[in-house]
Amino acid sequence: MRALTRLAPSLLIATALIWATTGSAGAAAPPPKVPEAVGWGGAVASVDADATAAGIEVLRKGGNAVDAAVAAAAALGVTEPYSSGIGGGGYFVYYDHATGRVHTIDGREVAGRTADGGLFLEDGKPLAFADAVTSGLSVGVPGTPATWDSALRQWGTRSLAQNLEPAERIAENGFVVDDTFRGQTADNYDRFKDFPATAELYLPGGKPPEVGTVLRNPDLAATYRLLAKDGVKAFYQGELAKDIVNTVQHPPVDPASGRNARPGRVDTADLAAYQVRRQAPTHVAYRDYDVYSMAPSSSGGTTVGEALHILEDGDLSTYSGTQYYHHFLDASRIAFADRNRWVGDPAFGDVPTKQLLSERYAASRACLISPDRALTSPLAPGDPRHPADCADTGQAVAEPYEGPNTTHLTVADRWGDIVSYTLTIEQTGGSGITVPGRGFLLNNELTDFDFVPLTAGVPDPNLPGPGKRPRSSMSPTIVLRDGEPLLATGSPGGATIITTTLQVLLGRLDRGLSLEQAIAAPRASQRNTVATQAEPGFLALPERAGLEGLGHRFTSVAEIGAATGVERLPDGRWVAAAEPVRRGGGSAAVVRPAG
Repeated sequence: MRALTRLAPSLLIATALIWATTGSAGAAAPPPKVPEAVGWGGAVASVDADATAAGIEVLRKGGNAVDAAVAAAAALGVTEPYSSGIGGGGYFVYYDHATGRVHTIDGREVAGRTADGGLFLEDGKPLAFADAVTSGLSVGVPGTPATWDSALRQWGTRSLAQNLEPAERIAENGFVVDDTFRGQTADNYDRFKDFPATAELYLPGGKPPEVGTVLRNPDLAATYRLLAKDGVKAFYQGELAKDIVNTVQHPPVDPASGRNARPGRVDTADLAAYQVRRQAPTHVAYRDYDVYSMAPSSSGGTTVGEALHILEDGDLSTYSGTQYYHHFLDASRIAFADRNRWVGDPAFGDVPTKQLLSERYAASRACLISPDRALTSPLAPGDPRHPADCADTGQAVAEPYEGPNTTHLTVADRWGDIVSYTLTIEQTGGSGITVPGRGFLLNNELTDFDFVPLTAGVPDPNLPGPGKRPRSSMSPTIVLRDGEPLLATGSPGGATIITTTLQVLLGRLDRGLSLEQAIAAPRASQRNTVATQAEPGFLALPERAGLEGLGHRFTSVAEIGAATGVERLPDGRWVAAAEPVRRGGGSAAVVRPAG
């Protein structure tokens, strides 16, 4: 069929998405979205009802948390393709109840072997961000298929083929378009229309799909069947790998569009050489809890962990609302000052992970916080290798741009295992480039590199390099208490992932909120910027005036993050929690609801 479509464009309808009214083409009505579920046998929380149902289906068939996480992630690649999919990467955190250990997989995308520090420079100047994103240059070698394979081989109980079955079925039969999907498509219209394969996929009749119609993706269903039959080797080698490389090196743009979709630098050897990293998690002891997350190349674990240590000396449960938010914002500000200066891919530089997470270093930074006034940004970083109380190392480092999308899912099973998994294709819609005939978008992850040093004269650990992983903010987190699982959480949202995860943890562990309440609470995100981004709900809080009186400045954004979580109750039941409103609301479910 792919050969025919190349020869005869009029036959594209045979492999394009098929659109119909709700309930046709065999598509099942989506399960209702609920933000909280409580019960037995395991739990799944994601942004999408079909993906959550896929995870629950696998748990009911006897699969464990790892199996269900792969099933839910594969389903998200169908129903939330602008934020996830096999064209991207992510970070997988797993708690094994049998051993009491937490494991992680770094499935981050990597730059090709020929990438260098000038990857995004033309005539010595950095490309405009929009030009870099919608190009082959932005595409890193995807890590998601390898992540699934590694997780299942180490800890799964079912085959990849079995765990892909729900997603393959959804892709074949279709899912119902909602407001969020249509809105995200419309936001990408100007890009999608310039790539025929993407336009055929997501712009039926040349426009975004209507809410309530059914979207089928038979090409992706066929790709999933290929992976089920031949394993992920088929993704990194063979005809599929050749299709990916050809798409990266020769972006299939409509010549009439006038778009300059620059060629990328990933080749078949880069795909064949890709490997995930199995590494130790970050770990901080926070009050009575052990908090585990991702070590670099993600900055999530180090930045959330540093902020927690900065806040640990104070009893946040007794603070007034104003003082609680004040300390949360300034701890975030400090941690981001250090994150921007010190964190990158540890394979390409000495990242001081241990020192950033040390209590001694946190104490040296915590003394910067005053109850009487807010810190001002940009704040200079400290030196984690040589901590000195209330000292800095000179020049502040600016905040880089990081796309606001991604997706997160959390899963628990009846045995007490937990998965916290954040995956992405970077910004909404990734590169905008679909692999023709294969049904998935490619990432724009390499734009997470800094195009040039953020601050002249200051070493930048996040510049492009051959085979290098760009720094991430993804923060999939698992919390234990007395060696037993308590909760897991995480969020999408670019750099706001870190502050969202931190705020959810503080709300649940310190402020007496339930997990659902901590996820639903209004958010603010301070990332060492002059003004703090805040949702309208946060700006409507009575504490705003007190915070502004301390010197905090705010700018309004529509929403921050889209968290999910699971929690184990003392009687063994699971709570699954998701957003009630953000990103159209999330979907929480358990295997056997209580009462």
